[in-house]
Amino acid sequence: MPRSNATMARLAYFADPLCSWCYGFGPELEQVIENHPELGLELVMGGLRAFNTERMSAAFKEMLREHWTHVASASGMPFSEAILARDDFIYDTEPACRAVVTARSLDAPRAFAFFKAVQLAFYRDGRDVTDASVLSGIAVEGGYDGAEFARALDSREMRAAARDDFARTQALGIAGFPTLAIGYGPQLYLVTSGFVTDEVLEHRLAEIERLLLEQSVAQRV
Repeated sequence: MPRSNATMARLAYFADPLCSWCYGFGPELEQVIENHPELGLELVMGGLRAFNTERMSAAFKEMLREHWTHVASASGMPFSEAILARDDFIYDTEPACRAVVTARSLDAPRAFAFFKAVQLAFYRDGRDVTDASVLSGIAVEGGYDGAEFARALDSREMRAAARDDFARTQALGIAGFPTLAIGYGPQLYLVTSGFVTDEVLEHRLAEIERLLLEQSVAQRV
């Protein structure tokens, strides 16, 4: 990354814990984070199906099943169909997004680990992460104080903070997840919109660095 901006550089990740492609993308992003410990991670919730109130139809379940099959094939990540077997499940991603925002507010460095734990609970284990008690239980498993987390999760402040994340995502014109950008100060540069491998991410990060260095040199000439 450009050395003059290294201290400000961060990865900005716009995602939803109940987005299957975000789940598949997780190991690719983790590898990049491991390769670049100098980069911070800004985790922004997208609200993929926030505030949905309808039960899943047979057609919707079949669409999800096809998506999950594609993600499993591309990523190798495990999927349970326990949620698809239910007739009463409402695919509302707001509670899970709000839980990540809550985890971020209580302990930002652990928020990404919590985000991944919610994904595994839903996709691998078939747990109902629209349920506040399930989300609080996952938080406890991750080392958060259960009572504190539950109180914060249900607060007006966290509900507003989740909406703020959704609004920021929409204001940037981000409509698909996962979306990853690299930021220097307020400026964001798109790395990917959609699933790609860590090799592709590394190539794109290097290309952005090259272009920014060229611009910096040109400005000094």
